[in-house]
Amino acid sequence: MPNAKVLSEKQAIVAELTEKLNGASAGVLVDYKGITVAEDTALRTECRNNELDYSVVKNTLLRFAIKQCGLEEMDEALNGTTSLALSTADPIAPMRVINKFAKQFNGSKFVIKAGFMDGKVLALDEILALAELPAKDVLQAQVLGTMLAPITSLAIVLKAIAEEKGGFVEAEASAEAPAAE
Repeated sequence: MPNAKVLSEKQAIVAELTEKLNGASAGVLVDYKGITVAEDTALRTECRNNELDYSVVKNTLLRFAIKQCGLEEMDEALNGTTSLALSTADPIAPMRVINKFAKQFNGSKFVIKAGFMDGKVLALDEILALAELPAKDVLQAQVLGTMLAPITSLAIVLKAIAEEKGGFVEAEASAEAPAAE
């Protein structure tokens, strides 16, 4: 039986993990066995740049936290070495960043174990499909571009008509003439 101090420290870690999991929009569990310090440093830098919380976690402590969060389906993935990447802002970011690093190693020493999004545990194929989506900013720009395309086309057509009629002044004059009658 562990002493009270060790037990309270572990309970604090579980409480912190539970809070992080509940506050996260998405997360990915990874088996990181065999990566070098330089590779881990590059991964952590990439995670920081994408506003991800990345840390190595103890399986037993994470097991208690995922049970408290209702993510028990990830329990079977908690074996071997485990690290956790979480995002509170962009739900696709952890999957995209972790998948990018997993591709570098061809699944040999950096493997995605499990993941979740919005409180739902995802299958591995769902994680990989979501990882291929562009970043949130890129998706927003694409949607905005789609919305602006008809307006831009209309502006181009109106400009061409105005130039064909001899300029904007004549177009305004001809528009005012019918209004005077």
